[in-house]
Amino acid sequence: MGKADFLSPKAIANRIKSKGLQKLRWYCQMCQKQCRDENGFKCHCMSESHQRQLLLASEDPNKFMDYFSDEFKSEFLELLRRRFGTKRVHNNIIYNEYISDREHVHMNSTQWETLTDFTKWLGREGFCKVDETPKGWYIQYIDRDPETIRRQEEQARKKKQELDDEERSAKFIEEQVRRGRDSKETEETPVYTELKRESEEEKIAFNLGASSSTAGSSKSSSVLGASALKASTSSTKRKDPSSGSDSSRAEKKKKSALEEIKEMEEKRRMKQSVRTDYWLQPNIVVKVVTKRLGEKYHKKKAVVMEVRDRYGAVVKMVDSGDKLKLDQNHVETVIPAPGKRVVILNGPHRDTEAVLEGIDEKNFSASLTLDSGQQKGKRVDIAYEDFSKLA
Repeated sequence: MGKADFLSPKAIANRIKSKGLQKLRWYCQMCQKQCRDENGFKCHCMSESHQRQLLLASEDPNKFMDYFSDEFKSEFLELLRRRFGTKRVHNNIIYNEYISDREHVHMNSTQWETLTDFTKWLGREGFCKVDETPKGWYIQYIDRDPETIRRQEEQARKKKQELDDEERSAKFIEEQVRRGRDSKETEETPVYTELKRESEEEKIAFNLGASSSTAGSSKSSSVLGASALKASTSSTKRKDPSSGSDSSRAEKKKKSALEEIKEMEEKRRMKQSVRTDYWLQPNIVVKVVTKRLGEKYHKKKAVVMEVRDRYGAVVKMVDSGDKLKLDQNHVETVIPAPGKRVVILNGPHRDTEAVLEGIDEKNFSASLTLDSGQQKGKRVDIAYEDFSKLA
């Protein structure tokens, strides 16, 4: 029977079959020939060329097996490194991609009988990290390239340097806070007590007789001392301990308490009028501005749950509910819509709740109506950074 025409359906089907992948069992690695069926493979094994290749292989079979094993290992690892990098992947996925190449080295010509044996061998030799799961064997390539190792060490060094800088700044802040606390503890607050006499029978004596250069001055001072003593004794005798003394002491007590309240109020106003470099407060809404936490938290809103050491806070993300510990430099205030409630964080109206009336974009400030305190109802202009939305 003659050969089929080039454009006949049978010839076209044969060419399509020859281009595609065939069964691995009908492939001869020594001759690098793919047969289509069992009959073709049997005819090839009986051919003269195949017999010559078998004679060459029989002289040193380990040499050919080592060569094919090394080629299979190199091409398999190169595909794993280039395609998946250092990701953890199923070994069967890589093998299916590897055998999609018609010119690949077949496993039946290597020292490994199955893919599982080859996977275990990669783990023992340290080429990959392997682990067995109910779904099969997974492998992860270990990149030992000197350039890659150098790049990883450089990245680790940069990361460590950033962490060292953060730790150094945190330690500096802690040292400043500790010094501030120590200075406050060392400051002794003066205690004012009322002048009282333990006994009504005691005499008040004034020693006005100082040493002088002339006799006249000493004489006049002694006369003054005697007159003062007489006056004091006569006044103590004329006093009525039951009526006048009690009323005068009560008056003094009331007066001193009122003065003390005035002083405390004045100190509080002075303290509020001074701006501070810390502004975090619980139950306010802030926005995360640092990029070190990744895109997941950047420009996201959070609620301050707890303030620590004035400059740090534990915040809870509004979207995900995650809790983070951040510095006040990593967040900023949130300006709500007009009509919403806010709290003033700095300045003379610190800790005062208010209602946002309007925003002045030109001066970077907002108009607020105080909603608490003695000045409730007063309208004030506060800068953006001095107030935030109330949670």
